[in-house]
Amino acid sequence: MTSDLLAPLDLAFWNIESDRNPMHLGALGVFSAHSPTAGAHAADLLAARAAAVPGLRMRIRDVWQPLSLSFGSATREEDPDFDPLHHVRLHAPTADFQEVAGRLMERPLERDRPPWEAHVLPGEDGVSFAVLFKFHHALADGLRALTLAAAILDPMDMPERRPRPEEPARGLLPDVRKLPGLLRGALSDVGRALDIGASVARSTLDVRSSAALASEPSGTRRTAGVVVDLDDVHRIRKTVGGTVNDVLIAVVAGALRRWLDERGDGSEGVAPRALIPVSKRRPRSAQPQGNRLSGYLIRLPVDDPDPLGRLDSVRADMDRNKDAGPNRGAGAVALLADHVPALGHRLGGPFAAQAARLWFDILVTSVPLPSIGLKLGGNPVTAVFPYAPLARGQSLAVAVSTFRGHVHYGLVADAAAVPDLDLFARALTEEVETLITACGS
Repeated sequence: MTSDLLAPLDLAFWNIESDRNPMHLGALGVFSAHSPTAGAHAADLLAARAAAVPGLRMRIRDVWQPLSLSFGSATREEDPDFDPLHHVRLHAPTADFQEVAGRLMERPLERDRPPWEAHVLPGEDGVSFAVLFKFHHALADGLRALTLAAAILDPMDMPERRPRPEEPARGLLPDVRKLPGLLRGALSDVGRALDIGASVARSTLDVRSSAALASEPSGTRRTAGVVVDLDDVHRIRKTVGGTVNDVLIAVVAGALRRWLDERGDGSEGVAPRALIPVSKRRPRSAQPQGNRLSGYLIRLPVDDPDPLGRLDSVRADMDRNKDAGPNRGAGAVALLADHVPALGHRLGGPFAAQAARLWFDILVTSVPLPSIGLKLGGNPVTAVFPYAPLARGQSLAVAVSTFRGHVHYGLVADAAAVPDLDLFARALTEEVETLITACGS
């Protein structure tokens, strides 16, 4: 049985998980159903196809070999008892996909099996169904999760890719011939690690966090989805400048301002710190697995009453981060995972989880989706709402994807801390309209 070690950041995600703060990604795909039995047929297809996808058969096992340099780490290895029926589940018909998705996102994945699930939710209307995919962050990042999910959807007509060179399996003991090179690399990385660490330390000294976005974890979850016309976003971008991502982040800032005002918390005072993850995965990398993430840390200007002023602030902050690069600044703390030994991740996971609220207040992440149509059993996808994990001590996370001419915001909140998630969802739509008006479009 072959196995490979978890990358350092994967190991960190595996160890910071708790019952009340599970570390899985989610995506709710909504399908137009050709028949009332389409949901049941979709569940059968998913189970049948999952058995043939190697990445879905991989479980995560701890490494406790005393003489191994990887002592305290974990590996991915094929589950000899893999049964897709443990992972694909058909639910009763529902009139509210988001309500069911919220309850399902509460539940941690089983750690002794391949850490993923697909929940099929037939619609009571008989003309739609949804599939909620859950993947542990240690198994896959957003791009890898998309690849795994696509492997059990209907085949897509994609251009052929050139074959990638095979990567040898990573063993539990290093090749001693590589030790001099490894040592030189480790020494050269010390300066970068210290630089990142100093930036993180400076950011955590400024602990003026947003009280409205902080909460003691209840273990409950609520989800919501918002659809925005991508043409509207482009219209704003072309008028004001910047990038599509700048506009989408500014929309979150404006929605937070509206939401805080509506719930009576007020938007004056401390601007929430938003973590914007940045993928460092190399295009066509020979390593298909393993999270490679950095991030930008920015202040969301919720105290600015001018929507265009908020967008200018976001754009300027993002430009400063891009000029510095993803290897510098407080947002690059994820890169420190590469400099922590396996046992350090094992012992320090709970402490790292608790430190998230000192580092940032809200996650705003972008999840890539293909522009081509996706189908399951011939039933086309009409919407995809991505869901991000909710860090310990935080009450709201925002994920966003663009798909076939629309922007899909996927919201995950602690249900006890944010019982009014629908107000924030509505505020996102209102902020887009406000920006369009402000641009004179």
